[in-house]
Amino acid sequence: MIFFLYGEDTYRSREKLNEIVKQYKKTHKSGLNLKYFEADKLHFQNFKEEFQTISMFHEVKLIIIKNVFSNIEFKEKFLKDIERFKDSESIVLFYEGKNIPKNLSLFKALNKNVECQNFEFLKGEKLKHWAKKEIEKYGKKIESNALSKLVGYIDNDLWRFSNEIKKIVNYQKKELIRLEDVDLLVKPSIEPQIFKTIDALSLRDKSNALCLIHQHLENGDHPLYLLTMINYQFRNLLTIKDLLDKHNDYNMILEKAKLSPFVVRKSYNQAGKFAFQELKKIYQKIFQADFKIKTGRIDPETALDLLITEI
Repeated sequence: MIFFLYGEDTYRSREKLNEIVKQYKKTHKSGLNLKYFEADKLHFQNFKEEFQTISMFHEVKLIIIKNVFSNIEFKEKFLKDIERFKDSESIVLFYEGKNIPKNLSLFKALNKNVECQNFEFLKGEKLKHWAKKEIEKYGKKIESNALSKLVGYIDNDLWRFSNEIKKIVNYQKKELIRLEDVDLLVKPSIEPQIFKTIDALSLRDKSNALCLIHQHLENGDHPLYLLTMINYQFRNLLTIKDLLDKHNDYNMILEKAKLSPFVVRKSYNQAGKFAFQELKKIYQKIFQADFKIKTGRIDPETALDLLITEI
């Protein structure tokens, strides 16, 4: 038997993966026949031997393989032998935390012959429905206008969405979550706050970056909050750029960066527009701006303007 889970929404795909593992463990309590592999470190022959080895407890095996599409040798050999694995009682589960090109031979074979599930990012009413159900798990309800604002603030990053819901339900002891609870406890996603500004800076468009910063200030965002967001994003860019320079592919960066998939997706292209040493110098300038503000040597708005012009 073969399962294939894939798609950019890794929150829901991980939930599905964990659900399958949980059900497997209920039936097969020894746990000795549950195996995890990273495909880039896996030779097909080793996998085949593991799959064919008879369990001492006569249990069904569950072999989970991540990022199989990154291993050319494995893909080709598995494809030739797919019928053997499809008809077995033991389970092979392929997990991919991204979209897969539909023209690939292995994708076509899996999509045609095995149980597949594609986890696309939720949007619109589907996202609202998911958030509403998630809140109801905690015995709470949410006003429709509060739900709309929550969705607008966070977008489709379900990792962050889940954490924000936990924060709200822990704070709000009443059954109904209101608009003022969202306003008090949830900050808008980093995307509207800072990604556009960083994009402008990566294009060396300082004029547009300054304009965007002043729009935030006019909307009531505090300069120190904006500096914190700039600091946060350039720290992310340093992390991702370091991994890029060490020749990690996108999937490995997702695993190693320890950032939400949403942030990695948004930062991946931005990081390519900066040199690593350039990012280090910018990060030092942010630290210096923060220090000058906190020691009273410069007012926050002026510090932000100077920082933007010096990047």
